Amino acid sequence: MDTIHNLVELTQTMASARLGLTFLKPSWAALLEWRERCRLRARLYDLSDRELRDIGTTRGEIDYIVANRSKD
Repeated sequence: MDTIHNLVELTQTMASARLGLTFLKPSWAALLEWRERCRLRARLYDLSDRELRDIGTTRGEIDYIVANRSKD
Protein backbone atom coordinates (compact mmCIF):
# COMPACT_ATOMS: atom_id res chain seq x y z
CA MET A 1 0.00 0.00 0.00
CA ASP A 2 2.89 2.31 0.78
CA THR A 3 4.23 1.86 -2.75
CA ILE A 4 0.91 2.90 -4.29
CA HIS A 5 0.79 5.98 -2.06
CA ASN A 6 4.34 6.96 -3.11
CA LEU A 7 3.48 6.44 -6.77
CA VAL A 8 0.40 8.66 -6.50
CA GLU A 9 2.43 11.32 -4.70
CA LEU A 10 5.17 11.17 -7.36
CA THR A 11 2.59 11.44 -10.15
CA GLN A 12 1.03 14.51 -8.54
CA THR A 13 4.44 16.10 -8.07
CA MET A 14 5.34 15.48 -11.71
CA ALA A 15 2.02 16.95 -12.86
CA SER A 16 2.65 20.06 -10.75
CA ALA A 17 6.16 20.42 -12.17
CA ARG A 18 4.85 20.09 -15.73
CA LEU A 19 2.21 22.75 -15.04
CA GLY A 20 4.89 25.05 -13.63
CA LEU A 21 7.03 24.58 -16.73
CA THR A 22 4.04 25.35 -18.93
CA PHE A 23 3.71 28.73 -17.26
CA LEU A 24 7.44 29.46 -17.28
CA LYS A 25 8.00 28.71 -20.96
CA PRO A 26 6.39 31.92 -22.33
CA SER A 27 8.12 34.03 -19.68
CA TRP A 28 11.49 32.52 -20.55
CA ALA A 29 10.90 33.14 -24.26
CA ALA A 30 9.95 36.76 -23.53
CA LEU A 31 13.10 37.23 -21.45
CA LEU A 32 15.31 35.84 -24.23
CA GLU A 33 13.60 38.07 -26.80
CA TRP A 34 14.10 41.14 -24.56
CA ARG A 35 17.79 40.31 -24.13
CA GLU A 36 18.20 39.93 -27.89
CA ARG A 37 16.58 43.35 -28.47
CA CYS A 38 18.96 44.89 -25.90
CA ARG A 39 21.97 43.38 -27.68
CA LEU A 40 20.77 44.58 -31.09
CA ARG A 41 20.11 48.08 -29.76
CA ALA A 42 23.59 48.21 -28.23
CA ARG A 43 25.24 47.03 -31.46
CA LEU A 44 23.39 49.65 -33.50
CA TYR A 45 24.25 52.44 -31.06
CA ASP A 46 27.91 51.39 -31.30
CA LEU A 47 27.90 52.12 -35.04
CA SER A 48 29.04 55.52 -36.28
CA ASP A 49 26.59 57.88 -37.99
CA ARG A 50 28.25 57.09 -41.31
CA GLU A 51 27.84 53.32 -40.79
CA LEU A 52 24.19 53.86 -39.90
CA ARG A 53 23.71 55.89 -43.10
CA ASP A 54 25.32 53.05 -45.05
CA ILE A 55 22.62 50.66 -43.86
CA GLY A 56 19.91 53.25 -44.50
CA THR A 57 18.97 54.38 -41.02
CA THR A 58 19.68 57.09 -38.46
CA ARG A 59 20.42 57.08 -34.77
CA GLY A 60 16.89 58.35 -34.08
CA GLU A 61 15.36 55.30 -35.77
CA ILE A 62 17.24 52.66 -33.79
CA ASP A 63 14.58 52.14 -31.12
CA TYR A 64 11.86 51.86 -33.78
CA ILE A 65 13.89 49.36 -35.81
CA VAL A 66 14.65 47.21 -32.77
CA ALA A 67 11.04 47.21 -31.57
CA ASN A 68 9.59 46.41 -35.00
CA ARG A 69 12.13 44.07 -36.49
CA SER A 70 10.80 40.98 -38.20
CA LYS A 71 11.79 37.60 -36.86
CA ASP A 72 13.76 35.44 -39.27
